[in-house]
Amino acid sequence: QVQLVESGGGLVQAGGSLRLSCTASGSIFSITAMGWYRQAPGKQRELVASISSGSNTNYADSVKGRFTISRDNAKNTVYLQMNSLKPEDTAVYYCNAAWTLELLTTRVLGSWGQGTQVTVSS
Repeated sequence: QVQLVESGGGLVQAGGSLRLSCTASGSIFSITAMGWYRQAPGKQRELVASISSGSNTNYADSVKGRFTISRDNAKNTVYLQMNSLKPEDTAVYYCNAAWTLELLTTRVLGSWGQGTQVTVSS
């Protein structure tokens, strides 16, 4: 099973930026799709950004134009650059992997870790 460690969260004012990192264990990183998810209090976890093994990207409408997902296969790491942050972006952010972009919402490869907290103040 893929082990994942998220980092980079924190407290930021509205309009600010943060860069999240997720490092994965194992040798399959370069051939898997990766996704960033978030879960706000009282809400379900949602996929906000994803990147295929070939670096094709998708974004939820709520973050499109503000968030950028990228990957460094040499470091087994996926990043989420978050700009123009809004209070509604406040959530715990998680990453996970899947064999395809489509499977990021139904069959992930890693266990859900503790995530990294992002808090955006108004």
